[in-house]
Amino acid sequence: MFSFNDLQVIDVVARRGSFSSAAEELHKVPSAISYTVRSIEEKLAVELFERQHRQVTLTRAGEYFVEEARQLLKQMDQIKLQTQRVANGWAENVSVALDTVVRQSRVSTMVRDFYQAFPDVELHLTMEVYNGVWDALADGRADLVIGATAAIPVSGDFDYRDMGSLNWLFVMSPGHPLARYEFPFEEAELAEYPAICLEDTSRALPKRTTWLMNNQRRIMVPDWSSAFQCLEAGLGIGVVPEHMATPRLNSGRLITRTLANPTPVSPCCLAWNKASLNPALSWLLDYLGDSEQLHREWMR
Repeated sequence: MFSFNDLQVIDVVARRGSFSSAAEELHKVPSAISYTVRSIEEKLAVELFERQHRQVTLTRAGEYFVEEARQLLKQMDQIKLQTQRVANGWAENVSVALDTVVRQSRVSTMVRDFYQAFPDVELHLTMEVYNGVWDALADGRADLVIGATAAIPVSGDFDYRDMGSLNWLFVMSPGHPLARYEFPFEEAELAEYPAICLEDTSRALPKRTTWLMNNQRRIMVPDWSSAFQCLEAGLGIGVVPEHMATPRLNSGRLITRTLANPTPVSPCCLAWNKASLNPALSWLLDYLGDSEQLHREWMR
């Protein structure tokens, strides 16, 4: 019903308070401004402005129309901008899934740096556990995953970058009944004590656990922060990422013991959907760096 030019004229007349001032800003003659305003009023069948000798003021209907017109102008500008971005391979958002094994302190720095580079692109972050990151990538919920562990359980148009290996430690509270012993523990000696386990967040792919004895009770927790709270309280035993356990071992909140069958190291990687590549995702891949940088910043 109204063109971008129509709405712009109304906006400028309302701001400048006269047809002549609006004409000066829009590089038009006053008669053209007056004609446009009158045409819009005829379409609406209401008066938007009260005419005075050299000035105009908004009517109540005009105040409402100008407020709505300004919103429409913003939406039109946004549609134009987003259409140009799509044509140039930009995205409105980038979705990143992080495995809970990565360093949480690194996340806020990445977010800050991303928004400095892309102030108009949304960054969507989710935290996943074990196969949950692969599930998010395969299902299209994530364009990029950081800290994916174990074997790659999905196939598709994905690419990968090594992040090094994740070491695991068997830990418990200093006050736990097993803490008095230092010999390598066999499975039968551990099964009677609850294992602190994280719930795999995968929706479609098979769920997995890092460590669990046969017939052993579990205490299921949502993240490593909760797991360490339970371990420090002596509620159970568990195998945890070495880089997360080290500060707690140094402070004496936890101790480590050996297992007769140690948990093998987990290969870790960065993975992304090649079909989702756009300038923002490409920037993230460059920003995150090579394998050495990834391991140093996210896995230590």
